[in-house]
Amino acid sequence: MSPTPSSSQLEKIFNQYKDADEDDIAVDGTLSLCKDLGVDPEDVVLLAVACELQSPSVGRWRKTGWVQGWRGLGVESFEGMKGTIPRLRKRLGSDPVYFRRVYLYTFEFARAEGQRSLGLELALAFWGLAVRSARKTPGGDDLMKADGGWTEEHTQLWYDFLGEKNIKGISKDTWAMFLVFVRSIDAKFETYDIEGTFPPFRTDCVLSTI
Repeated sequence: MSPTPSSSQLEKIFNQYKDADEDDIAVDGTLSLCKDLGVDPEDVVLLAVACELQSPSVGRWRKTGWVQGWRGLGVESFEGMKGTIPRLRKRLGSDPVYFRRVYLYTFEFARAEGQRSLGLELALAFWGLAVRSARKTPGGDDLMKADGGWTEEHTQLWYDFLGEKNIKGISKDTWAMFLVFVRSIDAKFETYDIEGTFPPFRTDCVLSTI
């Protein structure tokens, strides 16, 4: 049996990035952490890290979630953290169930405290990170290619649609259903049911681009 990762070592690393005036790692510490890990702050893999460590909000990490999260991943050193990043990235791209877990968690930690919906600007930013991984098959193939279905053009049409409708916030249900929509729609939207449960979408605009 592998030894349980050391909490004291994880706390020591946490304290290196902790804000001087707070008990949490805040934005500045997060940027330093990303630099040391060699990860772009806008890399989708950080959504998985946030989920695993139960980050309460964007750019913020609490000691309890930090320690429990890294221990759950079998990590106790900084080198172990660096080695876990590619493993989480691979899992995001090959395990749709895991991706859904991370995707749904993203809504919770990205929305402003006290708000039931996710502001549109933030929703667009996080969709920009997540949509491509959402279209991966269990084997890791990219279904955005050829006639697989959803494309970057479709993503932009979705953004345009939300802008035209003057949508200010995205509900939890819309956030969840959009993932189902992206994963299940066919290349020509022939299976789209305008009376169904998917988000409303202008299929005439979509079909004109195919």
